[in-house]
Amino acid sequence: MTSFLSFSAISAHPPTFSGASFRPRSLSPRLFKSCVKCTYAEAGLSSDSWSAPIDVVADVKSERVVVLGGNGFVGSAICKAAISNGIEVVSVSRSGRPNFQDSWLDQVTWVTGDVFYLNWDEVLLGATAVVSTIGGFGNEEQMKRINGEANVTAVNAAKDFGVPKFVLITVHDYNLPPFILSSGYFTGKRNAEAELLSKYPTSGVVLRPGFIYGKRKVNGIEVPLDLVGEPLDKIYDSAERFIRPLRSLPASDLILAPPVNVDDLALAVINAVKDDDFFGIFTIEQIKEAAAKMRV
Repeated sequence: MTSFLSFSAISAHPPTFSGASFRPRSLSPRLFKSCVKCTYAEAGLSSDSWSAPIDVVADVKSERVVVLGGNGFVGSAICKAAISNGIEVVSVSRSGRPNFQDSWLDQVTWVTGDVFYLNWDEVLLGATAVVSTIGGFGNEEQMKRINGEANVTAVNAAKDFGVPKFVLITVHDYNLPPFILSSGYFTGKRNAEAELLSKYPTSGVVLRPGFIYGKRKVNGIEVPLDLVGEPLDKIYDSAERFIRPLRSLPASDLILAPPVNVDDLALAVINAVKDDDFFGIFTIEQIKEAAAKMRV
């Protein structure tokens, strides 16, 4: 699920998932070294007898995340989680700042704009990661443009600018039949995921949640999706060993895929932003594991 209610870009064959892969850590563009020289005088010694200078080198990490669709249901949860974790946040959306009130909103830079006409040089300045929640429904051409071309444009802009990481929110593979997968919606999503993983093979992240629940605000009105999602989540957790064998049936995951708390999805994104070894395609279970890691 992206900023709008949507399904994922999936193929007719189950994809090979790559969880958090591990590789030697290299110097990231977001790693700054600060060198501080200090001297001290030992007790009872004159200034002429001071010890030699001591060099202190400190590694300081500074993250700045650009969230595309940051005022939506998922996007706002990501912005809030990023602020809570000390990350600077820039949100880009066509409607700008959300129409509800919360204390963390003032800590986000809200940019009104369209990804197709955005001044990327200004938006991406200093960015260490881009997170996209862009997606939606419409006719065939609209879905190809919103789910595919918009995200492809963002991926290429980030890559050209030198942003080291890109996180794309799509949706779980529901084991849908091939004739549905050929629609503009799924074609667009497949193109976006393929573009991301080709441009960011060792730092691109695709998160594929199922039904996302939480308290969603629509035109200032709170829609308590958690009243449905939270009980379902608990049921799935308790009956997982009985449900899992059934999930191999075609389209069965439309009913049997466990829901994901929007706050867990947001924490998984923060994990991806902070961990250089976090890349690839992540399933529902892996998203929850990543969120649990952040909670610890």
